[in-house]
Amino acid sequence: MSLGRVALLLSLGLLFLSLSVEVSAQTEEDEDLEDLNDVDVDDEDLELAPDQDLDLDQDEDSGPPETKAPPAPKVTYKAPEPRGEHYFAESFDRDTLDGWVLSSAKKEDADEDIAKYDGKWAVEEMKDTKLSGDKGLVLKSKAKHHAISAQLLRPFTFTNKPLIVQYEVNFQSGIDCGGAYVKLLTQTPDLDLAQFVDKTPYTIMFGPDKCGEDYKLHFIFRHKNPKTGEYEEKHAKKPDADLRTYYTDKKTHLYTLVINPDNSFEVLVDQTVVNSGNLLTDVTPPVNPPAEIEDPDDQKPEDWDERAKIQDPDATKPEDWDEDAPAQVPDDSAVKPEGWLDDEPEYIGDPDALKPDDWDEDMDGEWEAPQVPNPKCETAPGCGEWKRPMVDNPSYKGKWKPPMIDNPNYQGVWKPRKIPNPAFFEDLEPFKMSAFSAVGLELWSMSSDIFFDNFFITDDRNVAERWASEGWALKKTAESAAEPGLATQMLSAAEERPWLWIVYVLTVALPLVLIIVFCCTGKKKTPAAEYKKTDEPQPDVKEEEEEGQEEDKASPAAEETEEAEEDAAEAEKQKKEKEKEMKEKTRRKRPKSQRRTQRVMRKNNFGCYKEKLEEDILRRSPRNRRPRKD
Repeated sequence: MSLGRVALLLSLGLLFLSLSVEVSAQTEEDEDLEDLNDVDVDDEDLELAPDQDLDLDQDEDSGPPETKAPPAPKVTYKAPEPRGEHYFAESFDRDTLDGWVLSSAKKEDADEDIAKYDGKWAVEEMKDTKLSGDKGLVLKSKAKHHAISAQLLRPFTFTNKPLIVQYEVNFQSGIDCGGAYVKLLTQTPDLDLAQFVDKTPYTIMFGPDKCGEDYKLHFIFRHKNPKTGEYEEKHAKKPDADLRTYYTDKKTHLYTLVINPDNSFEVLVDQTVVNSGNLLTDVTPPVNPPAEIEDPDDQKPEDWDERAKIQDPDATKPEDWDEDAPAQVPDDSAVKPEGWLDDEPEYIGDPDALKPDDWDEDMDGEWEAPQVPNPKCETAPGCGEWKRPMVDNPSYKGKWKPPMIDNPNYQGVWKPRKIPNPAFFEDLEPFKMSAFSAVGLELWSMSSDIFFDNFFITDDRNVAERWASEGWALKKTAESAAEPGLATQMLSAAEERPWLWIVYVLTVALPLVLIIVFCCTGKKKTPAAEYKKTDEPQPDVKEEEEEGQEEDKASPAAEETEEAEEDAAEAEKQKKEKEKEMKEKTRRKRPKSQRRTQRVMRKNNFGCYKEKLEEDILRRSPRNRRPRKD
């Protein structure tokens, strides 16, 4: 396959790929718009002009609609309503912080200037909101401690139902270093939300956290040791999914944690599982300690031999082993090249150099001209004293060492003996954690305008999904409908990453250039190929030109040979014409049924017959015969 065809196929593939991406993007946008149109919109929510009437009973036969489409109705956000069993639900659409308590405590082990939890909170809409009326809790301050919390409707107790915690986060201004996680505060007699600090006991900590290029999605629970009564943090394994997009796209994302009574857990972002596991096997440190531990009082014996290999004590150095032999020796077979200038140095003093006028020999010493390459050495194989080149010494063996053998006294790697773990316990139901009665945000952030919304805690997954469909799903639809087209996204990406322009050129411009080159520089057809194949004979231009050239150069002997050939061709032609007349007479004497069968066979084999006929016509054409010269 030629290079041009390869380029053509490549460009067509890229074109189809780009069209498919654009079509899929348009399809997603249409689906989002359909979802947005499915939202119940009251008449009050439609901002219509005073003289504009919303006519839904328009006659279908009234004619084609006007070319100018009416403006789309403005959808006002409607707060989700909790339906079903739940422990906490907050959408902040009442435009108030009623029920939430701001912490007035100070953080221990911190400088006085930043020890206070004086970060500002506000209830407001997002900066670039797509739904009018949707409000949320916004972290307003930068480089300050923030703490706010609220009581649940009733404490959550871990029994035989799952725990589902979900809420929304939008990093409106991006995130450099800070968290957006929630804490489920443990139910204790001395729990005071006004004194909520980092050391306030919690049962679960869950949510996004980022600093530098470290993107985290925490799931931490505090497990109570049944023997000592102390609590220890257990961290879930790190998600395998790439979390970078959730922190950089400035979209609203839904974070969900599901913990089941069978100790399994799931972490979801935008209703997609990004991490899952089991509380007994997929957390560090493990919930249950090992049954045996190494004896801390056990010590390795002094005669314990851990060497797997040792030097052979019976080995002796060979008598011909020369440890003093050099690694390289002069090459005795080397010969000094002819023309080598032994008496000429490689560098000489520059004859054109002059001593500076300010040169003081008492202070600067005797002046010497700077060294330059000797011009006589440029044409010679070398200058100065010739020395033989060095080669590897075949007798060199280096320092002798005894060979290594297996250690007959090898006892293996020593390890302390195992003893029963005095702190061992076995908790097969870590799901049954400490009950919690409040939810709180205790955060430090170097970025402001972090938007929180639609907190929900329940033990019914269907109820949680219904809450998410009425809140987050509507935001997702509105944000998707407002996304720019494919071309705008490509330009925006190229502005952030200039190297993408090279990719665009290679995938778009280069195939176009190859197509143009392929189409405009094709092989020219010969004049003979321009004739259309018809039933009438066409002159063979090339043969006529060759015959004209041959006539000019032909000798008398060649002319006689040609005349003999023409006579033979004429005789052959007359013979064929007589045979044709005989066949025609014979055909007329055949029955009609036989002639009809032959006509059908000729029709079926018309392609081969026609092609043979055309060749015969061209052969018989008068243009292909020259008249006799006599």
